[in-house]
Amino acid sequence: MPQQTAEIEVESWIDIVKQKVSAMRFGSVQIIVHEGRVTQVESTEKTRLSAEPPATQTRK
Repeated sequence: MPQQTAEIEVESWIDIVKQKVSAMRFGSVQIIVHEGRVTQVESTEKTRLSAEPPATQTRK
């Protein structure tokens, strides 16, 4: 693989990781490597719920 192609490939997965991180509040980004190459970037976003129930709800 020519050096220039490798540099473009590295920049592209790094940009993907930056984009995924900046788009979420809570979660994780996982980088999958196969034979020394990044082959996949996965993200999981979590939604945090308040521990306290809303004041408008009443229990019966």
